[in-house]
Amino acid sequence: MNNRILVIEDDKAIGNLIKMTLSTQGYEYDIAIDGKSALQKVLSMPPDVIILDLGLPDMDGIEVINKIRGWSQTPIIIVSARGEEHDKIHALDAGADDYVTKPFSVDELLARIRVALRRVKKDSLLDMELPIFTNGNLKIDYLANTVFIRGEEVHLTPIEYKLLVVLAKHVGKVLTHNFLLKEVWQQVLPSDVPSLRVFMATLRKKIEENPANPKYIQTHVRVGYRMLRYEEE
Repeated sequence: MNNRILVIEDDKAIGNLIKMTLSTQGYEYDIAIDGKSALQKVLSMPPDVIILDLGLPDMDGIEVINKIRGWSQTPIIIVSARGEEHDKIHALDAGADDYVTKPFSVDELLARIRVALRRVKKDSLLDMELPIFTNGNLKIDYLANTVFIRGEEVHLTPIEYKLLVVLAKHVGKVLTHNFLLKEVWQQVLPSDVPSLRVFMATLRKKIEENPANPKYIQTHVRVGYRMLRYEEE
């Protein structure tokens, strides 16, 4: 059975471009031109991935994200003309998984869809509850609170370990600075972002073969970080 994508887009030209792109790749798709009909479609026939425009005629896309996240963790990829950092952060903090700014490359959009589908396939609830996380040469033993690279144990500080675990449990998803600060430090203070960057830099030095060209932790400048599946390099 082909993966099904729900496209929530009121711009007919953009919608047609996305439909044609999905069709050529063998994806099944459905289209909604407003938030109300989109929510009905998500409830009646849950998609594998949602592509969402923020500028809908009846409600803001952030409201759509909030409502969907009330019952579903289906990956949501934002495709929007709103390219400011605060728009990206707002959407990601609301629960979106990824963000593509218009005008966009269809190859980039397809790549983001593949990442989202891999996350769904590999990181089901059952998988997340397993005591061992593996990603390429990286292994995390949650029960023993230990980390290994190529079979050798890596000694992390408590903060570095917490950061790595949060990233691993949301592999493939962009996590904002605010989300990471809340998860690791239980508070969100702008003054703590530089400290987060320092800890992330030291973590990379310990797990990345080449920290200047990371394979595991991707930076989204001024937005946050994402752990990549190793084959996504």
